[in-house]
Amino acid sequence: MRIYMQTRPQQDQALRYYQLLLQEDLLGGWSLVRQWGPIGSRGTMRKEHFQSMDEAQAALIWQRDRQLGRGYQVMFIQGD
Repeated sequence: MRIYMQTRPQQDQALRYYQLLLQEDLLGGWSLVRQWGPIGSRGTMRKEHFQSMDEAQAALIWQRDRQLGRGYQVMFIQGD
C-alpha cells in the first residue's frame, strides 16, 4: 500500500510531500517506509519494522491521520 500526500498551496511556503509505503520483507515481517520533504527534493526517509501486517497497517493509518491533522491532503492511494 502507498499513500502520497501534499500540503495545500500557500503563497509564502513551498509545497511539501509526505509518502507512506508498506513493504513485506524476506523474513515475513513488514516495513513502513516514510518519506517527506519539499517537493522536488529527495527529502528524509525513515523505515520502521513490524512483525505483522496488522501492526504495520495500524502504524500507517496512525501516521496518515497525524499528517492530515498537520494540513496535508491525500493526493492518491495505491493498493489495498
